Amino acid sequence: MAARDSASLLVRLLVLFHTWGVWANVDVNMEDRVEVFRGDTAQITCLFTSSDGVGGMIIQWFYVKPSGEKQKIYYQDTTMKFVDRGTQFTERMSVNGTGATGEIVLTISNVQPVDEVEFICLIKGLTDGTGEGRTKLKVFETPERPTIEGVQTGISVNEDSPSKIGICEVKNGFPMPNITWYRNNTPLRADRDVVKVVPSITTESTKLVSVRSELSMKVTKEDKDNLFYCEITYFIPGGTKMTETNRINITVYYPSTAVSVWVESPKGKIKEGDSIEIHCQGNGNMPSSFFKISKKGSELAMGDGNVLVMDNVTRHQSGVYECTSTDTDTFDEISGNTTVFVNFLDPAVVMPEDTVVVAQGEDLMATCNALSSLSQTQTVWIKNGVEISVGHSLTLKNNTFETAGTYMCVVTVPEIEGMETNGTLTVYVQGPPDILELENTEIDASYEETVNLSCHVRGFPAPSIIWTTSDGKNLETTSQMKTEEGVRSVVSVTVTADIIAFCNASNEFGTDTVAFNITAIIQTTTPATTTTIFSTTTISSATAKTPPAKKTSGGRGVIIAVIIICILLLAILGSVLYFLYKKGKICGRSGKQDLTKEKSSKDNIVVEMKSDNTEEAVLLGVNGEKQPPNDQ
Repeated sequence: MAARDSASLLVRLLVLFHTWGVWANVDVNMEDRVEVFRGDTAQITCLFTSSDGVGGMIIQWFYVKPSGEKQKIYYQDTTMKFVDRGTQFTERMSVNGTGATGEIVLTISNVQPVDEVEFICLIKGLTDGTGEGRTKLKVFETPERPTIEGVQTGISVNEDSPSKIGICEVKNGFPMPNITWYRNNTPLRADRDVVKVVPSITTESTKLVSVRSELSMKVTKEDKDNLFYCEITYFIPGGTKMTETNRINITVYYPSTAVSVWVESPKGKIKEGDSIEIHCQGNGNMPSSFFKISKKGSELAMGDGNVLVMDNVTRHQSGVYECTSTDTDTFDEISGNTTVFVNFLDPAVVMPEDTVVVAQGEDLMATCNALSSLSQTQTVWIKNGVEISVGHSLTLKNNTFETAGTYMCVVTVPEIEGMETNGTLTVYVQGPPDILELENTEIDASYEETVNLSCHVRGFPAPSIIWTTSDGKNLETTSQMKTEEGVRSVVSVTVTADIIAFCNASNEFGTDTVAFNITAIIQTTTPATTTTIFSTTTISSATAKTPPAKKTSGGRGVIIAVIIICILLLAILGSVLYFLYKKGKICGRSGKQDLTKEKSSKDNIVVEMKSDNTEEAVLLGVNGEKQPPNDQ
């Protein structure tokens, strides 16, 4: 009986195994995962083998919900094919293949992150049982370019807890991107009380993920030169990619350990009269630091701040200048100093001083010196803008009026540009007056014209000048001034006649005189055909005197030439008349005939010729005397 029960149980188990497909002969092969970018089309392939024909196959597609439940989306048998309605894939999916080739392809368009699920391909045979395959769909989205923002305020090394450095953010990636902080090229790892990284994740309704990371850390002085940035790692189909943010630098506040003090300007050596600018700076960076610059041992120069300006400095401002840096939070002090030396050049000392008087022919030696903080100086002597000697001493030999004048010695320091001083020496040479050569002493002037006469006299003592005329009159001086060489005097003369003016100069050593000959010019206008020479007279006026001829602009020479020409013309006229008379052309025997020139003007010469019955002719001469014809 027991054997019979065992056989019955075995038959039942065989029937049950066949129903469950334990011995099914349907093999299904699928990829583990299919990866696509968001928005692309995904194709999931289901490969299977079965001993049953196509007519005995049932093909179904499912996907697994987040809850683990399977959701059917497609069904196919020998009589029908349909897509299940109401699923997230209904409008975007299609299935290709009848199963005859053992390949069924599920296609999903416009894939989104919410489509990242596991798909199941289920194959049922009539006799071979059931086969199943699974593929996970993976969706990827490249995130936007990451950003980084550093803190705008400074961070003190004295802070007890980590201070915020900056924030990195990357948006809209899928799957979630990863952010790693770097200092220079070294990744920063979270370290309690030193480095703190706080991430925050935001998931959108589209399942796109944005990640934000905030870095805080305790800074050191070395961090003032460090660069911070973020590295973002994100996934793509078949692998990963990496991108980086820009580099940022932070402001670190740290105390000074030393203070530097220097003269910013002028560069090089300093001289009296310069403006000095002293700077100081600590090697730290603390906003709470306070600077003060002062001269050691004196309150002469003091300034709050790290810049001290002193204008028009003197040698008394030489010394050691100290800069003190004080931290107003901790009241720690640190100082540094620099030495300032103001070079000087004293006023030039000229010997002999100011002025010196020498006699003509004597020699003179002068010296010029100036005390300087620098050993090397250079001296030149200048007169009237011309350099005449180099060196501290000046020697003038055999002095004359030409060597008199003002000499300037200029002392310079070659090492410092613009550092110079000067002194002057005025040399007077004793001697009688010497009137400097004049350009012109012969002067023509129009009637009633005012002429300025100038007389420049050198000599020492300064000559006195008196103006006189040839008739013994004194002229009033218009102006008189002393010059470097002597005296210049000017007189104004109104010309009404010829005049000679004298410049008379004198001093205790002698006199000198110069004459100015002034000729008065009178303009006269006469008819073009007539020249005025003599007054009208007759032949009987033997003793008549011709009045003085007025001077024309041509002078006495022109008047004499005119007289000669007129005499020649009269002689020619007399000859012509005598010739005509001898030929009988005029003054015939019939009687008396007069040839009389008509009066033309008061000053014209009148010639009268007469004949008598005896045919004796007389030609009057210019002086009114009778002359025989043979004498003509």
